Amino acid sequence: MGRRRYRQHSAVDKVAILRRVLLEGQAVSKVCEEHDLSPTLFYAWQKQFFENGAAVFATDARGEKRDLERHVEELERRLTKKDAVIAKVTEEFVKLKNELGEP
Repeated sequence: MGRRRYRQHSAVDKVAILRRVLLEGQAVSKVCEEHDLSPTLFYAWQKQFFENGAAVFATDARGEKRDLERHVEELERRLTKKDAVIAKVTEEFVKLKNELGEP
């Protein structure tokens, strides 16, 4: 007796199948029959879809965090540059003041 080989569905296929039921209102049994999959598998995909859905929005938060970190790094570079300029100007001021003989 041969083993039944099930089709491997891509992530895009799974979302399309879930969409037909969840957004288009088609019956689970009809969609499952058309795609030769069990309703149990469909519900497992649905559960996984909703459990991992927050990850989509979390990537936005990571992007915002990364942007903020870049901004902070840029501000720190600018501050370091300003500190160097102030130190140089102060050094020149002290040197000029000493050359002029002012205490």
